[in-house]
Amino acid sequence: MSRIGRKPITVPANVKVALKGQEVSVTGPKGTLSTTVHPSITVTWTESEKSIKLEPASKTDAEAGPFWGTSRALIQNTIQGVVTGYEKTLEVVGVGWTAAVQGPKLKLVVGFANPLLVEIPKGLTVVVEKQIIRVSGSDKQMVGQFAAQTRALRKPEPYNGKGIKYTTETIKRKQGKQFGA
Repeated sequence: MSRIGRKPITVPANVKVALKGQEVSVTGPKGTLSTTVHPSITVTWTESEKSIKLEPASKTDAEAGPFWGTSRALIQNTIQGVVTGYEKTLEVVGVGWTAAVQGPKLKLVVGFANPLLVEIPKGLTVVVEKQIIRVSGSDKQMVGQFAAQTRALRKPEPYNGKGIKYTTETIKRKQGKQFGA
């Protein structure tokens, strides 16, 4: 029995929900997103209560348990995405290291011989202010994936602290080699 899956999802007034088979489409002020629910889960939408309820298709199906809470969380994330959106902030740390948006690409100068060009996916907004990169969009998975791929281009190293890191992240610094005795 899923504690999270049992809770109904309340839908704000400015959001429209459409069910088509196992696909839940949500439309709000920030766009339209859709989520496909596992076949062992039944989704019901009540217009009068403005809520979505999820239940296992059969009570004896052992496969439905793990997907019940996950499906509810995914639908909740799509609703939050079309209402408020998601944002991740990255910081470029290093002397002479810069980031800039050039059309549909993010240009990173992070200590390599050539600058790195990263394609910005459609649906994401990337803004660069000095050393801070702000990635925002309505799809939580897409925002997190792009931020993680950008960070992976030059992970922060523990000796000098240089690299691309999340602003909320703290880097454990190491001491380095000792000279003399």
